Amino acid sequence: MFSTLISRLARRWLTVLCMATLIVGLPAGCAALKYKERELLFRIEPGTAGWYRGLPSDVQEFDIKPASFKAGQNLHAWWWPAARKDAPAILYLHGVRWNLTGQAFRIEQLRAMGYSVLAIDYRGFGQSKGDLPSEASVYEDARAAWQRFTEMQPDAGKRLIYGHSLGGAVAVDLAAELAAQASKDKVPVPVRGLVIESTFTSLGDAVAAVADNNLPVTWLPVRWLLSQKFDSIDKIADIGMPLLVVHGQADAFMPSRFSQQLFNAANEPKRLLLVPGGTHNNSMSLGGSQYRQAIDGLIKARPATPVAQTASGGNASTPRS
Repeated sequence: MFSTLISRLARRWLTVLCMATLIVGLPAGCAALKYKERELLFRIEPGTAGWYRGLPSDVQEFDIKPASFKAGQNLHAWWWPAARKDAPAILYLHGVRWNLTGQAFRIEQLRAMGYSVLAIDYRGFGQSKGDLPSEASVYEDARAAWQRFTEMQPDAGKRLIYGHSLGGAVAVDLAAELAAQASKDKVPVPVRGLVIESTFTSLGDAVAAVADNNLPVTWLPVRWLLSQKFDSIDKIADIGMPLLVVHGQADAFMPSRFSQQLFNAANEPKRLLLVPGGTHNNSMSLGGSQYRQAIDGLIKARPATPVAQTASGGNASTPRS
């Protein structure tokens, strides 16, 4: 799903660049190019996902409207409290294309593990009103969701941040920002841990990996042309909290080597869970008890030792940092 968008972006990049520059001139062309880039990246599917079957009665729906948002803008949110009142909670940040209705199956799995879940749609997705998303706007949306999340779960030791695909980059940025603020204020980081799944090192790396096989001009500096960076590899060492990195080894959309690279760049405590046969979207269900134990480990303060395992319990073959 994500790779399809990246492939489209890579294949059309040279054409868009030339047209924007030649037709409207360099200054205006750059602005047009940046907008087109965002359109290609955030290919938002309208309506509800075909597999969506509605929300359980105990899911609360509401809108988040920070003062910093323009008039008429909002974040639409789902809050699904766990059956246990003192359960830990997860802030869920999704990727591109599908809105919350396309994420319901994964949110349901997290809730079945015993976690309360707060999930949001970025502005422009689903029932969240706003302009075409950008890297800056989704980061801002995550910060707004975090503020509400701290109200839903006031115990910092029971808070986790989760990001899937591009949402992993959003989650890394949020975690690094929270750690930086905590360091400035000389207080503990206000979250127990971070989970990123099926994500990438940077958008430039992701596009370049596809561009190498799709662009007729292989020397085109794709990374330099992108205005949307999502540069997780340069932020991951600054999150200041336990980290769980998950990736399906059969992910045809986003190579698992990106998760290995993020894991290698991160500080301890950290864990890498590579799921044999896992694709871009099913590592949570296919990982089974290994996945659940790994995410529970963030709350239960496992030893600060990097452990790279597959869902079958073996060690990952890639060297650990």
